[in-house]
Parts: sequence; structure tokens; C-alpha cells
Amino acid sequence: MHQARPRRKTVAAATWQAPGAAFVALVVANVALAFGPWFVRLADVGPVAAGFWRIALAIPFLAGLALASGGRPARLGAGLWVMLAIGGVAFAADLASWHLGIVRTTMANATLFGNSAILIYPLYGFLVARAWPTRTQGIALLLAAIGAGLLMGRSYQLDSRNLAGDLLCILAGILYTLYIVLMARVRLAMRPLPALALASAATALPMLAFALLLRETVMPQHWSPLVGLALVSQVIGQGCMIFALGRLSPLVIGIGLLIQPVVAGAIGWVEYGERLRGPDWVGVALVALALVLVRRAEVAPSRRRAQEAAVQEMEA
Repeated sequence: MHQARPRRKTVAAATWQAPGAAFVALVVANVALAFGPWFVRLADVGPVAAGFWRIALAIPFLAGLALASGGRPARLGAGLWVMLAIGGVAFAADLASWHLGIVRTTMANATLFGNSAILIYPLYGFLVARAWPTRTQGIALLLAAIGAGLLMGRSYQLDSRNLAGDLLCILAGILYTLYIVLMARVRLAMRPLPALALASAATALPMLAFALLLRETVMPQHWSPLVGLALVSQVIGQGCMIFALGRLSPLVIGIGLLIQPVVAGAIGWVEYGERLRGPDWVGVALVALALVLVRRAEVAPSRRRAQEAAVQEMEA
């Protein structure tokens, strides 16, 4: 009995630490990713070329971090290589279509359609689990949908002049969902940094090919926006996102994506004078409430498992 007490504390601490760290990583990821469109606007290269530099400049940092964290080259199964390769190409196509869509439609439309994974990925999770959402999950998803509508619906507009950009952003949202699904599976067998480094390596060449086919300006005169894009969006943003993918449910990941339009709205307010009004603040509050609800829904089972483990050790 005397020796069981510290072991019980360790089990509970480990159980609480994993989901808590993953949730913080999810928030940090989406805050960092929200700066991506701003860096793309500041860059003096084409939008797809900016995506190439985002990946190319990030790869050395990701490889170094992967090695520093203990990741070493290892023999991977053929299936894992296939998922990494497809994930890299899907992410390249996602970035290319998203960046092209940004300059062909309104920012509100681009944000709305580009983040369609908000709904697609949680639905995928429920289909895979073959289960309906719980009451709390359903309420959180409803609040998130209403919040998203308030954040983007007021300025959303359908216009034939924006049709090409809208379709490109919808395609980007679908491709990003595919990327998330594949990387979530890769994370079952790999640590986050090696997984992201290899996926980024698979993304770089397709991005460069897309930029060259579109005859964009590839070589920049000013590197600062591209370095910021690489470090903030790819190293920090995608790094934290890949870490969270291995530890949180699709519902939490999907709702967490709504942090991006909230932060993007704040950036637009500061940089471009796009003020947030009453409906926007209500939308922000609903998104925050949805995140709190899904966070509690994730933590509750962890608490029960920790308590059950503690009881079992005491009885032993």
C-alpha cells in the first residue's frame, strides 16, 4: 500500500498531461496557421510559389528538430511511405488551391470554404467510429456551426466573379481533410516531428511544379514574409497540429479549426481596419463555448480512467 501511492499519482498525472498538452498544441497551431494568408499577401512571389517556400524553408528546421527530439532514420513499412507520399501531395494541392483561391474571391468566402474541414473531419470521425455524437458533442458542434455562420455569414456573398476562387477554396478544404486523415494515421506509428518532416519533403517538389506550371514569380526579392510563413505556419502551426492529431478526437480538431477565422479577423482588424462588430463577437463567444464543451467531453473519460486505475492499484 505504501508503494502504490506514488504509482497512482504518476498514472493520473500522465493521463491528464497528454490531452492537456494536445489541446494547448491545437490552440497554438490554429493561432499560428491564421497568420498564413497575411504572410502570403506580404510576399513578393506568386501565391503558389509562396507555398513552396513555406515548405522548402521549413524542412531544415523540421529535420533538425526531429533529430534533436530523438527521431532517427528508420525502416518504414511500404504502407506508411504511401500514406506520407499521398499526404504530402494532398497538402501541396491544398496549399496551391487555397492560395490561388485567396486572390480570386473575397477573404470571407476563402475562410469559409477553405475551412470546410471544420465539418468534414468530425463527420469522418463519427463514421469511422460508427457512433452518433453524444449530447455534449452535438451541442458543441451546433454552437460551432452557428458561431462560424456569425463570423463569416454577414460578409459572405455568392458572385459569379468569385466562382473560380470559391471552387478552389472548397477543393482546398476537401484536400486538407484528406491530409489530416492520412497524417492522423501516420501519427499512430511515428512521432510528430519526423512525420511532419517527411510529409513536408513529399510536399515541396509538387508545390514547385505547380508554381512553375502556373508561370509564377518564384525567386523573391524580400525573404522576411516567406521566412515568417515557413516558421510560423509550417514549423509551429503544422508542428503543433500534427502533435494534436495523435491525441485528440476529430470533433475537437474540427472545432479547433474555427480558431483560425477568429484570429484572422483580429489580424484584419489590426492590419487592414476590418473591425469586428456585434455578430462577430457573438460568433467568437460561441466558438469559445464550443471548445470548452468538447474539451470537457475529452477530459471526462480521461479522469474516469485515471480514477479506475487508482482504485485498481489500491486494491492490488
